[in-house]
Amino acid sequence: MRISTAEFTSQAILAIDSQSSALQKTQNELSSGMAVQTAADNPVAASQIVQLSQQQAQLTQYGTNLQSAQTRLTLEESSLSTATSNLQSIRDLVVQAGDATLNDSNRAQIGTQIQTQIQALLGTANTKDSNGEYLFSGYATQTQSFAADSSGNVSYQGDAGNRLIQISADQSVADSDTGATAFMNIAAGNGTFTTAANAANTGSGIIDSGSVVDSAQWVPDKYTLTFTSPTTYQVIDNSTGTTVVANGAYTAGSAIEFQGVQVTVTGSPAAADSFTVAPSGQQSMFATLTQLATALSKPADTAAAKAQLATSLGSALTNIDQTVNHLSTVSASVGSRIDMLSAQTTTNTSTSTALSTQKSGLQDVDYAAAVSTLSQQMVGLQAAEQSYAAISQLSLFKYLSL
Repeated sequence: MRISTAEFTSQAILAIDSQSSALQKTQNELSSGMAVQTAADNPVAASQIVQLSQQQAQLTQYGTNLQSAQTRLTLEESSLSTATSNLQSIRDLVVQAGDATLNDSNRAQIGTQIQTQIQALLGTANTKDSNGEYLFSGYATQTQSFAADSSGNVSYQGDAGNRLIQISADQSVADSDTGATAFMNIAAGNGTFTTAANAANTGSGIIDSGSVVDSAQWVPDKYTLTFTSPTTYQVIDNSTGTTVVANGAYTAGSAIEFQGVQVTVTGSPAAADSFTVAPSGQQSMFATLTQLATALSKPADTAAAKAQLATSLGSALTNIDQTVNHLSTVSASVGSRIDMLSAQTTTNTSTSTALSTQKSGLQDVDYAAAVSTLSQQMVGLQAAEQSYAAISQLSLFKYLSL
């Protein structure tokens, strides 16, 4: 077999190029620290590295979502705490307003203080986050959560949507509560029923908020408790027209029981005075406080007016307590979500560390092995170059000239 000079040269150069390419690849691995730089280096490992990188990118996004949700929920927790403190202050004012030694002017001043607290609560309910978005507006984050009309009546302006933030592949969390949930949909009265005095009453009878004796007997209809005389009463179910109690004997301060509930009337009701007992329903925090302020603004210069005021103040106290309990329940829900975020953050951090370790095992270069390979490749390249240089000097004409 004959090997021409051109073929010999071509093969030698190819060998040197191959050695140079391998040497350069090893040098690139050492300088970058990456054993797999292209899919051609290790197709299987490259595919796994891409998948791991995608999972890491998802975890990074989940981390951003977690931080955002944590910030908003912490702000909500603080806002609910502020609202609760304001309500406690208002409750103290209501107790103060019940002092029989106060006159109309004193009560009007208390009403003014309560109006100031209502404005503070309105500001809290319209809290914005660091992005300038309303916290309690649901999806309508650019819409002010609550607005008051010229009469002081406050209405909810947001929507009913809860913003769900993805914090893991299979878990999401609401990053706030709507204003309707937090401040509007609150059980009125004692949670089962409400009581009220007829505005036309002429006696000094005062009805309390009542309580449930046997929930199994309670029929959620509207009832009217009417005094047929200062010492007798009847109870009628307005929904059916049925007389529940026909001729009850009244003793001031004694419980009046019917349909599994009881109420207490104190004072001296006049004949034809009446009181209502109705299913609770829901009432907003602002409606409770607006009604309270209105009651304090009215003069109480007669026994009947004082009784009306006392009934209104008692109802207000019950409704304020219901609101405080409601805010406590919402706050507990917020706290549980914050705890869940903290737990998920820990889980995501552990997962990210595991992914980084797995990716490093596939991608990172083994420096000891790479340095050893580099040394061998350098020796091989030098040998190839030197052998080519030596052989390329051989020529038949050199021997023919001897």
